Amino acid sequence: MINIKGCGLGLRSDFLLDVNKSDFQPDWWEVTPENWMHMPKIYEKAFEEAVFSRPTLAHGLSLSIGSADKLNKKFVKQIKTFLDRYNIKHYSEHLSFSSFEGKQSYELLPVPMTKKMVQIISDRVKEVEDIIQRNLILENATYYYVPYSEMAEVDFINEVLEKSGAKMLLDVNNVFVNSVNHTFKARKFIDEIDKSKVAYMHMAGHYSDEDSGLKIDSHGMPICSGVWKLLEYTLKQINAPVMIERDNNIPPLEELAKEYKQMSEIVKRVQRG
Repeated sequence: MINIKGCGLGLRSDFLLDVNKSDFQPDWWEVTPENWMHMPKIYEKAFEEAVFSRPTLAHGLSLSIGSADKLNKKFVKQIKTFLDRYNIKHYSEHLSFSSFEGKQSYELLPVPMTKKMVQIISDRVKEVEDIIQRNLILENATYYYVPYSEMAEVDFINEVLEKSGAKMLLDVNNVFVNSVNHTFKARKFIDEIDKSKVAYMHMAGHYSDEDSGLKIDSHGMPICSGVWKLLEYTLKQINAPVMIERDNNIPPLEELAKEYKQMSEIVKRVQRG
C-alpha cells in the first residue's frame, strides 16, 4: 500500500543534530512539513542527510480537511513543493478541522460525524489530491467534545475512506484515548475499522487529567502498557508499518530508541506468530 516497511520515528529538531552521531537509526522517518518548510539554516544540512538516508513520510497539521472554509490552495501548493523537494511520496493529515474564517486555531477540532460531512470531506480530499498528486492519508484524531453526529466514529471513518478513496493513518493511542473518554471498546473499534485502508500506524503517549478524569493526548509521555497491548492486538489483524510520535517533553534520542526497540520487538513477535 505504501513503499515503507518496518518501524519509524517522528523526526524532531530537538534531536536532529544528534542523528548522524548516533548508532540508532529507525527504518524510516516521519516529518511535519509545517515545522520544516521554513527551517533555520542550522538544520538544513542535517535534515537533508536524515530524510535522504531513510524513507520518509510527511504528516501535516494545518490542512483542516473538515473546515467550512474554502480549501487554502496556496498552502496545499506549498505542501506539494515541500514533498517534491524531498522526494516524499506519502502525505497524511488529520480527520478534523483547525481553521475558521481563515484563521488557524492550532488545535485539531472534531467534525460532526454525519452523512453531509462525509460528502464535504470526500470532495475536499479530491481537491487536495489533485494538487499534491498523491493519495491523501487521514488519521483518526482524538476529541473531547462530540458535535452533533449521526453515526459512531468507526462507521464515520469507514464511510469517509470508502467515499473519498483516501487511505488511513491508524493512531492506536488515539483509539485508546477516545475509547476511555467516550466509553466504547477499543478492540471493537479495531475489529470494525476497514483494515484494507490502513496505510500505516502511530503510537504515542498520553496522560490522565486529575480534574476532569479525561485521557489527554499529549504526545509528551512514554507509551503506556494499555496502548502497547492494543498495538499487539491490532498488529494481529493489520500488517502495516508503525511508528512513534513524540511532540512534547522530547527526551534524548537514546531514550526514544529504547521505546522504538520495544515497539520493534512487539512487531517481530506478532509477525513470528
